[in-house]
Amino acid sequence: MSLHTITIPSDGSMSPKAWYKGVRVLPGFVDDAAQTAAIDELDTLWHQLVDFKSRRNQFLGRSLLSPDVPKGLYLWGGVGRGKTFLMDMFYACLPYRRKRRIHFHNFMAEVHHEMKRLSGERDPLIALADQIEKSTRLLCIDEFHVDDIADAMILGRLIKAIFSRGVVLITTSNYPPDGLYPHGLQRQNFLPAIFLLKHELKVLHIDSSNDHRLRKTAREPVLLISDNDTSAAANETRMCTLFELIAAGTGGSERHVEIRGRDIPVKMLAGNVVWFDFKELCGGAHAQEDYLQIAHQFPTIFLSHIPRMSVDHAAEARRFTWLIDVLYDNHVRLVASAATSPDELYTEGMISGDFSRTASRLAEMQTQYYLQSPHHSQGVKL
Repeated sequence: MSLHTITIPSDGSMSPKAWYKGVRVLPGFVDDAAQTAAIDELDTLWHQLVDFKSRRNQFLGRSLLSPDVPKGLYLWGGVGRGKTFLMDMFYACLPYRRKRRIHFHNFMAEVHHEMKRLSGERDPLIALADQIEKSTRLLCIDEFHVDDIADAMILGRLIKAIFSRGVVLITTSNYPPDGLYPHGLQRQNFLPAIFLLKHELKVLHIDSSNDHRLRKTAREPVLLISDNDTSAAANETRMCTLFELIAAGTGGSERHVEIRGRDIPVKMLAGNVVWFDFKELCGGAHAQEDYLQIAHQFPTIFLSHIPRMSVDHAAEARRFTWLIDVLYDNHVRLVASAATSPDELYTEGMISGDFSRTASRLAEMQTQYYLQSPHHSQGVKL
């Protein structure tokens, strides 16, 4: 359900509970006990932050003791349970100027970029924490998860540093704090960060049986299943026709795009639409930053020949999850052909447990609701 179904005043006069009470009476709304419980916690935090802002203004004017900063929230649960919906509603309701909402991939890309820029500082990470403190009181991070040792080492210190500076964090995740980075290299070095998340944030499980992504409008035929050579050829033809329709005669002869100083081969390229083969986009040594640049540059992406991935294709599966996360969060329209349905693309291997999020997002990316959402490059400052 769109947050714009009921307009949220910018003056902070509508609390999360008041907004939720309004949308519950709208046609098509499905009551969800887990979401209702989460709304109660979000409403409590909203009142604490509004009160904190008022008392802090009094402190500045009357030299009273500085009030304690409220704690944040860690919302976790399965895919499609409404975690992002709840966080975005809270973000819209809170009358703060110093607030920011960003996806985890974008956040980490920015962190790495800023750490390089601040490399001349005595401690680049502390300098970054000081930078975040100056610009942000409330930080909302969507889809928090850790699968890289470099990210794990940075996050451990950064989380501690921003908490000590009074930054309030709300984050969503598919995993409880103890489930983060479960089999990661040197995981013991990340355990203090897990302790901080549990100690500084209220951990709330969105334990719902409803997958709200699947309740949205019917799917469009933009994920084409090619389970044999005949259907693969037919789907290739359908994709060619659709590409030409979207390109509307703007296609050129280029056979590559330059991404972060490297040329990536493409099948077809027009002004705002590009067509990749899976092996070129997910089979090579690409990082999340590559996919961010692609997502920011192209509102529509074609991707052909997504294979059924085995245990030997863990690297390709990992890159594919990164790609779908980035495309989804930036509302990039995806037209793709695959060897099987999303649920069957990767069922065995190191990250097969994470793949349910990818399959769910691929399903939602086929809905009219998603396809009609405007493309945007969300929250990244690279």
